[in-house]
Amino acid sequence: MADADPILIDLKDICFSYPGRGRVLNNLNFCLGKEQRLGLIGPNGCGKSTLMHLLMGLNKPESGTIRILGKTMHGETDFRKARRQLGFVFQNADDQLFSPTVIEDVAFGLLNMGKSPQEAVALSRKMLESLNLSGFENRITYQLSGGEKKLVSLATVLVMEPQVLLLDEPTTGLDERTVERIIRVLNDLDIAYVVVSHEFDFLARTTTDIYAMKNGQIEYRCGSDQFRAAS
Repeated sequence: MADADPILIDLKDICFSYPGRGRVLNNLNFCLGKEQRLGLIGPNGCGKSTLMHLLMGLNKPESGTIRILGKTMHGETDFRKARRQLGFVFQNADDQLFSPTVIEDVAFGLLNMGKSPQEAVALSRKMLESLNLSGFENRITYQLSGGEKKLVSLATVLVMEPQVLLLDEPTTGLDERTVERIIRVLNDLDIAYVVVSHEFDFLARTTTDIYAMKNGQIEYRCGSDQFRAAS
């Protein structure tokens, strides 16, 4: 019988350490179900970004199990397949954008998927339009403002139509207007996502459940409405 709410991401007993820093994640357990919108909050160094990097296969756990979309990740080959369904928005947009122009950056992933140049450009233009970025196609990427870079980074991920979206501190350094735009974009999505943020209000407005991380583990969970009231 098919599960009405299948688990998209399932981490069990994950441990991870950086050389010279000691253990960052300590027997951490975490799961994301279909259509769930989860927030992760906690002090700097508690392992929030590390968890995201583990999900993308950018780091390898010392122990524990990572299952993504029903498959256990054993190595780079598994993660390479999983990344096609995971959209990761880096904290620093400059880590995500590398092409000379906006349209080239947004179309890059589609071309790698085998889309024709014409189809990739058409889909990219449609995505930019949906994010109110029409007219940005030929803008020089490195000349964009911080907020514009973040929105373009989001476009490069969403155009790939991922099943899961992962966002690492998406509001860092952004003005209030851009933050409001990102909130609207997230609330209009119909896919599961995980947001790492230190902004209480942002998580309360974009997620349904918030997990607090401390000492390498998820300490507690509450609904966004509860979290907003508590803060």
